[in-house]
Amino acid sequence: MRIAFWGTPEFANTVLRALIDAGHDLAGIVTQPDRPAGRGRKPRPPPVKRTAEDCGIPVLQPVKPVGEEFTASFRALGADASVVAAYGHILRAAILDLPRLGSFNVHASLLPELRGAAPVNWAIIRGHEETGITIMRMVEKLDAGPMIVQARYPLPADITAGALAERLAELGAEALLEALDLIGSGRAEELEQNHDAATYAPKLSPDDVKIDWKKPAVEIARWIRGVDPVPGAWSKLGDLRVQMFGPQPLPESSDGEPGTVLTADPRSGMQIATGSAVLAIAEVQPAGKRRMSAVEWIRGRGVSKGATFS
Repeated sequence: MRIAFWGTPEFANTVLRALIDAGHDLAGIVTQPDRPAGRGRKPRPPPVKRTAEDCGIPVLQPVKPVGEEFTASFRALGADASVVAAYGHILRAAILDLPRLGSFNVHASLLPELRGAAPVNWAIIRGHEETGITIMRMVEKLDAGPMIVQARYPLPADITAGALAERLAELGAEALLEALDLIGSGRAEELEQNHDAATYAPKLSPDDVKIDWKKPAVEIARWIRGVDPVPGAWSKLGDLRVQMFGPQPLPESSDGEPGTVLTADPRSGMQIATGSAVLAIAEVQPAGKRRMSAVEWIRGRGVSKGATFS
């Protein structure tokens, strides 16, 4: 079976490497264009592209996977099946149906829950006790195709989105190899989703993840962990935008106004009043600075008791 692989970030790269290590025949890679990154803003290739080039696999990088030119280039790969893992664009039926066996997606949730671009983030933000991976046949409707393999993963109470993505990438690679074996041997059973039970996980931008200190500490903690490391939950201290990480809800209640710094101790760190109880913050990243411990920031006089985040 010749496979065309679609993917862009490190999550996809983990899946791609598993395919390569398992000896699958990679017809080609489709990934997003190189993007400016770092202080010099020089174009940086996606992780998937670097792996493909190291292994001598052809790479296609359309701005969008549409049009006659791209379609002809993709058809020329001669793939029997497409595998998609965090590619970043919705594929049209004309592309999905080109491979003779169809197109299959590695989706980081237990469908029909959390359809959409950010299932890893929203599983944490919404307080799910478990999540997982679904391998499904792709259709033109968003994440609505029939399911072939599912693998469950219990969510640790303090996990971040970054750590969860790593674990689900590994689980997704295992589930995909199982699914491809079933597909290739004609033993795959495809189960239709319960569309009435679908929930959605929309993409999160930096403007979407401002902290609302009026919410309970437990909810804010889930919000912070659910977007760590990117896009990174943030709040304003005056005109300074500060990202926050490592939240820990504390049992004590507080009479302080939500967002007020109750403790800024150069030994024990920072505690902030919320709409319910108190939230300790272990790490911060002020705009233009590196990520650092809250203790280090306090020692540098970045914040003091009585200051207010908004």
